[in-house]
Amino acid sequence: MGKGRAKPRSGISRREALLLLGASMLAGTASGQTPRPTCVVTPEQTEGPYFSDFMLNRSDIRSDPADGSAKPGVPLVLSLRVHAVDGGRCTPLPGAIVDIWHCDAAGVYSDAVDSSFDTRGKKFLRGYQVTDADGSVRFTTIYPGWYPGRATHVHFKVRTKARSGRDAEFTSQLYFPDALNERVHAAAPYARAGRDRMKNEGDGLYRRGGRMLMLAPESTADGGYAARFDIGIAVV
Repeated sequence: MGKGRAKPRSGISRREALLLLGASMLAGTASGQTPRPTCVVTPEQTEGPYFSDFMLNRSDIRSDPADGSAKPGVPLVLSLRVHAVDGGRCTPLPGAIVDIWHCDAAGVYSDAVDSSFDTRGKKFLRGYQVTDADGSVRFTTIYPGWYPGRATHVHFKVRTKARSGRDAEFTSQLYFPDALNERVHAAAPYARAGRDRMKNEGDGLYRRGGRMLMLAPESTADGGYAARFDIGIAVV
């Protein structure tokens, strides 16, 4: 798959797309083990204007591969686990491609043109992993910043095969608690004088299902955060 802006695939219908993904937020247990997810359907959300299909197979997405420079910010480890959903049962789904991408601490995306930046050709804070036998992928990144008009979020896309054999994909976004956003964004390199960050309920996209896509980050020893999220896919 070459570089370019992704468009909806003609091989999957709107109905199939709505059936494709179910996700549930998961919370860590006292033992630190991941509990079995509850298979519920959650909303699809827009891909947005900044997806680029670089096909960067990497777990640590903080750097730009062209020069190795890493984006500064609070460390964030994001673990995602993909399941095939059959009724109320969840089975780990190996071999699925999971992309994530998000803005840097200043609200800038790589490989994008905006009124305040031009980062065409840059590849920071983008990458994909292929799910293992447990349906899991793990990314090392930074806590995302924000930009006017949107709450803080991370984009994700899952690509797999439908039972029909056709390519299938689903795209959505993950969100962070307002209180944690306020804490992280109050310090460098996130803080920006004279600009108010939008809270979740002020974001029209968040109001259309964002509560089902909420992360529950936990503090880590390096001063960063770790978050987990379960994704369930009904492959039709």
